[in-house]
Amino acid sequence: MRGGNDMFKIRTYIKPYRISAGFALLFMLLELVAELWHPIFMAKIIDEGILQKDFPIILKWGGVMVGLSLIGFLSGIMNSFFSSHVSQSFGYDIRQSVFSKIQAFSFANFNRFPTSSLITRMTNDVTQLQQTVFASLRIMMRAPLLVLGGAIMALTVNVNLALILVIVIPALTLFLIWMMRKAGSLFRGVQQRLDHVNLVMRENLIGIRLIRAFLKKKHEVNRFTGANEELRDKTIYAYRLIEVTLPVLVLVMNVSIILILWLGGRGIESGSASAGDVVAVVNYATRVSAAISMFTFIIMNFSRAQASTHRIKEVMETEIDLTESEELHESSAITSGKIEFDHVFFKYPGTDEDVLEDVTFTVEPGQRMAILGSTGSGKSSLFQLVPRLYDTTGGTVLIDGRCVEKMKIEELRKQIGFVPQEALLFSGTVADNIAWGKENAGEEEICSAAKDAQIHDTIMKLPNQYDTVLGQRGVNLSGGQKQRLSIARALVRKPKILMLDDSTSALDLKTEANLLKALKKYSCTTLIITQKISTALQSDIILLLEDGKVIGKGTHEELIETSRLYQQIFASQFGEESLKNVQTS
Repeated sequence: MRGGNDMFKIRTYIKPYRISAGFALLFMLLELVAELWHPIFMAKIIDEGILQKDFPIILKWGGVMVGLSLIGFLSGIMNSFFSSHVSQSFGYDIRQSVFSKIQAFSFANFNRFPTSSLITRMTNDVTQLQQTVFASLRIMMRAPLLVLGGAIMALTVNVNLALILVIVIPALTLFLIWMMRKAGSLFRGVQQRLDHVNLVMRENLIGIRLIRAFLKKKHEVNRFTGANEELRDKTIYAYRLIEVTLPVLVLVMNVSIILILWLGGRGIESGSASAGDVVAVVNYATRVSAAISMFTFIIMNFSRAQASTHRIKEVMETEIDLTESEELHESSAITSGKIEFDHVFFKYPGTDEDVLEDVTFTVEPGQRMAILGSTGSGKSSLFQLVPRLYDTTGGTVLIDGRCVEKMKIEELRKQIGFVPQEALLFSGTVADNIAWGKENAGEEEICSAAKDAQIHDTIMKLPNQYDTVLGQRGVNLSGGQKQRLSIARALVRKPKILMLDDSTSALDLKTEANLLKALKKYSCTTLIITQKISTALQSDIILLLEDGKVIGKGTHEELIETSRLYQQIFASQFGEESLKNVQTS
């Protein structure tokens, strides 16, 4: 596996297959040599056989040509075999490296690349490079060698006639280099438009139910049409430029062949050239013309490959901004689960505004803390600092008295059960989704976690119970069922710290109460983001956030007496009368 912060270089991915690539080139050269000798023997057949009426000579050189054709045929087959092996293996390695690199991304890195763009880079762009490697070994390297070899062989036949090719070929080469540079920038634009089409399509597929419910089909069709038209127009413009190349090449080469025929006719009259020479040089010119006409395909492929290389290089050379500290603690094991925020400040990368400001609190081992606050108060941002999904911009987050930034990331996260706000399920069975939280989780562990998450009874009613295959993103489950499966996934790993980011919002009060009761048997420190006072009542300590600042912390009894915000939340859920009763009791 390659990647990291090393410079992305295509040749490092081809290097492991250099032997196979060498065989591909060898067989390509054999095929080319066989093709280049044909006009020479054709000239001999004309001059020594047909004009001299020597039938054995015709059979002799004709037999040689048939033998060369057979060698060329077999060499072409072997070249295709080795080229396919190199290109497919090359594509596999790059795809693996890009995926591994993306897996190492921090959240800040993900913010730089839209999901649709990463998908396009891993599929379309890698496939483009893969096809270019195959074409290079099979066709692209053969074409310029055929042009060069054809010109050299024509010079050995008749220097005067071949001079036309010597003049024309360099001029066409300069023209092609200019076209390739121009096309490279155009195809980068095409790939960007493709990213946008994929983005619109992905959003539509994910939000199809909402689109139907709001009758926004026409709006979304128009949005997709706009993106699709941009892709079409940009692609047409790029291909038009490329397609101009072929008529120019064909015109110049046809004029060259006409000149060769004209000069050849005069050479035959003066005795400076034979009929066989003229046929051989014209034959070489025709082969050179065919090879040059392939340059349109070559330019298009290399231009697209250049754009794709640039896009993959962007991913592979992205600096991971969240890495292991050089001063790691000897052990990253969480023993008690004590959590401390010591004057923590945090702002998202690329922004200037703090979403958390001077946050300080302590959660003792085994305690349950509820975090309340309005939307945008910084609750989820606070959560992301504990498993070190982001680093603080000021202050320190400590677990068991150790700074999380000096703990091994993998070991730290293995001991944390994290349930995000949006329940995300993967393709596979119910059991697979629960076991996703712990590698090699046994059947008994899966079942126990499901029972504690209050989802076991529901699972047993499914067609195949724990072996029931879930639809895409758990489409055949309700919101509450998906939340409970996500909680079971976190519980199966028996975490030292359990973090529930508003993960009980879709549960009814009875189910939630049973869940919170079941969680008490886990010897872990629990953080719960919630909007429900009923959940806060089951907690040892409550933290109130507003605009990224701690405006209150304590027990329910303490906050109901001292915090105006907590009183407002309580009254909104239980009524003013209940608030008065609590305060006077």
